[in-house]
Amino acid sequence: MKRAVSVAAAAVLLGALTTAPAEAASTAACEMSVGSINANGDRAHAKVTASTPPTVKQRTGQHMFTPGAARLSTTWTYTVLNPVGYYDSAYVVLGSSLYKATYGVNTDGKPINAVTRVGGGWENFIAVEESFSWGPTIRFAKYGLRNDGVLFRWTDGFTKVSSYAGFSAVKTMALISETATYDTFLATTRGGALYTIRVPVGSAKPVVKQVRSSTWQGFEHLVAEKCGTQSTLLTAIDKDTGSAYLYAVGHANGTTTVIKGLGKVPGTYTDPVYNLDTAEGNAPLFGE
Repeated sequence: MKRAVSVAAAAVLLGALTTAPAEAASTAACEMSVGSINANGDRAHAKVTASTPPTVKQRTGQHMFTPGAARLSTTWTYTVLNPVGYYDSAYVVLGSSLYKATYGVNTDGKPINAVTRVGGGWENFIAVEESFSWGPTIRFAKYGLRNDGVLFRWTDGFTKVSSYAGFSAVKTMALISETATYDTFLATTRGGALYTIRVPVGSAKPVVKQVRSSTWQGFEHLVAEKCGTQSTLLTAIDKDTGSAYLYAVGHANGTTTVIKGLGKVPGTYTDPVYNLDTAEGNAPLFGE
């Protein structure tokens, strides 16, 4: 099973939140791990806590990539091996190709550091992500947003693909829901609007709802984590100023969605790539 709970991730979801207004106002216990790939090709990590004001613990980890090569990344997932060992893995776009990247320590104590090419043709993509839902059934999907506004979804690995046009205004997006029947992204536009994009599992087209009409255009990256049972802790990054801001987002429902700004996150945020760090076994996202 994908996503086993690690000690480092066990404290991520400490809130027990129920209604949208309460969720957006009561996130002091929630934490999220904002991962990145820095200009040197190293994995970096920022553990952000929704205290008042927000706090952060930053560190630089494994060197993985040629400096400057990484452009995009899916969520990185921490997996515990039996009886000992672990690995972190994600899909990463390096230049024009997609790779599966993995690092950690194998059960024999030997280091893992592998970057395996999946395929080319990714030079025009501006976002990638992988969703995972478990319960009565297990479901995986991979997504890529191309710069002409076409959103792709792959299932059964990369063997089945669906595509949806109409997203050319999207600047950045983050996964906030992964359920048995749909995935949802929270997306900003270049004009400053904030939307949810729900992608049903079947053949139906995505459902788009406006959440806010303006003020979100300054963010180049969104990173989202579950907070409580149905809310989202959101880190929004403005690379032009090197700033990150933390938001508590209630269960998304169009323009009635409750969003509370929790303040500026300490530190400087100018890395080329940002992503969520999570752990195998963590409950699927359910922000919409």
